[in-house]
Amino acid sequence: MISAHLLIVYTAALFVVYAVPGPDMALVLQTSIGRGVRSGFAAAGGLGLARAAHVTLSACGVAALLRSAPWLYEVVRYGGAVYLAWVGIQIFRSPVFALSEGGAASAESRPLRAAFVKGLLTNLLNPKALLFCSVLLPQFVRPEAGPVAWQMIELGLVLLAIGACFDIMYAIGAARIAGWMRAHPLAQTLQRWTFSATLIGFALRLSLD
Repeated sequence: MISAHLLIVYTAALFVVYAVPGPDMALVLQTSIGRGVRSGFAAAGGLGLARAAHVTLSACGVAALLRSAPWLYEVVRYGGAVYLAWVGIQIFRSPVFALSEGGAASAESRPLRAAFVKGLLTNLLNPKALLFCSVLLPQFVRPEAGPVAWQMIELGLVLLAIGACFDIMYAIGAARIAGWMRAHPLAQTLQRWTFSATLIGFALRLSLD
């Protein structure tokens, strides 16, 4: 069982990490503004599943394999960079959101699978997310405190819960912004270009680091 002190420090570290802008945040905001809060939640669900996979893989030692096999890390890294750039280009090429009064209803009728898959791949193809889990989680494991596996499960559940809270907050906030953007077409265009440039920038950073 993890001590209360370590859990508080770990939670504070996660709050800082999730508050820093990144591709996950940009994707949830863009999806929720453009397609409604349900699509934002779907993207958040995909991100949550990818984070669960990263926690599981880091516990199984796959992150150590990536560190010991540079070529494998490079393959995953460049694949993730290409995917982020592709998403950014798709956002840039998309039309200005036609946010009419019935826009919410039309957004609700769209399939949510695409948003979920986009969230899943955005995080899953980022090897730094896996390496982050493999570096952060072991720092809060104490063998003398009990079975290491249970401690990893506890840390992973806290990571997923806090990430979900932030994603939900971003999705709801962005969906409310969409109401204001309905009356400001220029703001819609600037928003679209900003998120496109942000994702392409993260793709370049991922490919160059």
